[in-house]
Amino acid sequence: MSSQGEAANTPSASASSLYLTLAPVAVVAGAYFAIFLVLRKSHRRYYAPRTYLGSLRQSERSPALPNGLFNWIGPFWKIPDIHSLQHQSLDAYLFLRFLRITVVISFVGCCILWPVLFPVNATGHGSSTQVDILSYSHINRDTEPNRYYAHTFMAWIFYGFVMYMVMRESIFYVNLRQAFLLSPFYANRISSRTVLFISVPDEYLDEARIRKVFGDSVRNVWINGDTDKLDDLVKERDEVAMRLEKAEVKLIKLANENRLKALKKNKGSSNEVTEAPADAESGSLAARWVPEKKRPTHRTGLLGLVGKKVDTINWCRTELERLIPAIDTAQNEYRTGNYKKIPSVFVEFAHQSDAESAYQVLAHHQALRMSPKYIGITPGEVVWSALKVSWWQRIIRRFAVLGFITALIIFWAIPVAVVGIISNVSYIANKVFFLHWLLSIPSIVLGLIQGLLPGVALSILMSLVPVIMRLCAKLSGEPSLSRVELFTQNAYFAFQLIQVFLIMTITSSASTVVTQIIQNPGIATSLLSENLPKASNFYISYFIIQGLGAASGVLAQVVGFLIFSLMYKYLSGTPRSLYTQWANLSAVSWGSVLPVYTNIAVISITYAAIAPLVLGFATVGLGLFYLAWRYNIFFVTDTAIDTRGLIYPRALKQLFSGIYISEICMIGIFATSVAIGPLVLMVAFLIFTILFHLTINSAIDPLLYNLPRSLGAEAESKKFHESSPTRNDTQSAARNGHQAGVQDGLADAEKVSSDDTAVAKKKPNFFTKFLKPWQYCDYETLQKLVPHDAIDTSNLYSDEIERNAYYPPSVSSSTPLLWIPEDPMGVSKQEVRDTSKVIPITDEGCTLTDKNKLEWDTETVRPPVWEEKIYY
Repeated sequence: MSSQGEAANTPSASASSLYLTLAPVAVVAGAYFAIFLVLRKSHRRYYAPRTYLGSLRQSERSPALPNGLFNWIGPFWKIPDIHSLQHQSLDAYLFLRFLRITVVISFVGCCILWPVLFPVNATGHGSSTQVDILSYSHINRDTEPNRYYAHTFMAWIFYGFVMYMVMRESIFYVNLRQAFLLSPFYANRISSRTVLFISVPDEYLDEARIRKVFGDSVRNVWINGDTDKLDDLVKERDEVAMRLEKAEVKLIKLANENRLKALKKNKGSSNEVTEAPADAESGSLAARWVPEKKRPTHRTGLLGLVGKKVDTINWCRTELERLIPAIDTAQNEYRTGNYKKIPSVFVEFAHQSDAESAYQVLAHHQALRMSPKYIGITPGEVVWSALKVSWWQRIIRRFAVLGFITALIIFWAIPVAVVGIISNVSYIANKVFFLHWLLSIPSIVLGLIQGLLPGVALSILMSLVPVIMRLCAKLSGEPSLSRVELFTQNAYFAFQLIQVFLIMTITSSASTVVTQIIQNPGIATSLLSENLPKASNFYISYFIIQGLGAASGVLAQVVGFLIFSLMYKYLSGTPRSLYTQWANLSAVSWGSVLPVYTNIAVISITYAAIAPLVLGFATVGLGLFYLAWRYNIFFVTDTAIDTRGLIYPRALKQLFSGIYISEICMIGIFATSVAIGPLVLMVAFLIFTILFHLTINSAIDPLLYNLPRSLGAEAESKKFHESSPTRNDTQSAARNGHQAGVQDGLADAEKVSSDDTAVAKKKPNFFTKFLKPWQYCDYETLQKLVPHDAIDTSNLYSDEIERNAYYPPSVSSSTPLLWIPEDPMGVSKQEVRDTSKVIPITDEGCTLTDKNKLEWDTETVRPPVWEEKIYY
């Protein structure tokens, strides 16, 4: 009995502890939100660039919101999530949909479980106190064993709902993916018609043989080659070119600075541009204002710190005279086939259906040859170093990377376990003599240490991992950045699940009872049964920190705003760097962002039947994240890497982790509580979950990566039918209406939802639509949601662009155009005249102000270095 009494003294989460966690986080969140409200009004470039930025097509822009402090909230709320699908990417839309689905799961869980389990737990006559009376641990297993049936049957209902949601959303994704990829906007892209074969045998590194294998539907074949020497030359050329550009800008600004000083000293002079004579000596105009010894110089040795000191402009011109012809010669040799071949081939087909057929058939009679295959890879996302890897190296690398990640998880368990122990530091200080001094800390400070510090420390610790995961993905031989993101999503989720959840749960609960188990091993099962739910207290604090602090940080982006402002104003010394900072939007890294929210959802699902209070905090936290990311995706961020929506089914499948862990935990808890009836029922439900999971995977998986022939043929037939004049007139009118809607702020197409587009003649109610996604969110319905862009999808590429599409970057890389500012003295004109003999250069589109600052038109005129976005 004494041991049971000690167990009763195990500290419970108190309302004051939650308040001490909530209060500082709420203050920080309020400050972040206030900063966002103020800065959003005056810094449109950072907080609403998608509404006007010139680097975006009109069809990619979002409607501008009112500029007041709060009057933007209503219009923002009215924009449907489908807007991100039609104006950004499939990944962006599905990311928002996943966050919304997790909010729905958590909220429905509250509605299902709270009315039943809260009263059952609270009146369980146990020894728990404070908020722990709402968890399983408050049930007295000796006097109230029948109450466990409530947890069992409510778990059946809730986890059955979660599994149905996963199935429903998987069906929705398959239909949306098919509608999206078979739409003209995607089907005519070269990436949709090109298949990458890796581990190709030497005898098949021949264009004629490839054409013989795949028939007349082959349009282009790119047999990849070793470009190491050419890569080095192009890298050196670009570095020298950028050094020359910086030196030219520095010279012009230095000359203008001295001119302005002279004007100030002489109180005015002519500002007219001086045109240098055609036979004038190079640099003669600059020499009037800049002495020879003040011209830009550098040393040719290591890091520019040692070696001969040279004039930067003259040295760069000389180097470029050597490099540019050498690169042109090497590029021409590669295009004629004079290179060392590597075992990978890109094959472009005439139609998407031909490419899908080649992708789905067995290409070679030997194992691991011309396999695996990939479709939908754009030229810009190819990891060219991975294409050199042979089949046996790929296997070894894969196992080596998996071993390294396993070791990384084991290594990381040490600091994460320390964080878990900190969450129960007051109890440990009572039992460990050399930590007694912690008890003298004021209770408020101790509450902050136990509530706030572990969550913050864990967030910082986890931010170091994704970079390592991406490096591992590239080393394992993943051939594209989208595959790297998908690898990172899986690996980082496993890391989050083990470290943030399992290790933390075990250490947080075990550290509470370990000394009691040592004193009396016989009570181990009862103590773990009682204290395991108390580990959920840490996640309540974690959700508060994530939901309020991190979500407001995602919205305000204070650090990113400061970095952008500092770099744009003070660290961008050339017109090119100004334009690059201004025109490039921040991109979302799906592989490191999505697992964080998947893990939060898994934690809430796991604790749903054990400590249902967690679901409420998860609902609020995920809801705030959804709103913050909704604003960012609509108005701030861009999609740099397109996985074609594959992040979504992976995240959905990962939710099963929460179901399995919860079922196993409940089985263990019932076993320790000697509750035979609930134990048998949960084992039966675990078996049902496994069978359901296997069935869903076998049915859905083939549709995640392949496009069916039936729909492909239907799409081709529809394309032929749409060529009729009547249909064209209808399309033209619809397109004009769409553009007019964009100008008004919301296009008609954006207002379409899956409910509105369901089969009109049936007019189903909410429950019918929810229970039958295969009928009311089918391919025909979702076709109406995909983007119908105003660009000519049948004429996307010029012959040159298509011919060079899948050459290595160094082969298709052209000599860069240098961009310098125009100055009042004509120095830039002379530098353009002299440097253009070696490399293209211009001084258009940027000028020097009276304060010697760079100035360019950010909104109306496209700069010389602007390049039109190509939809590969």
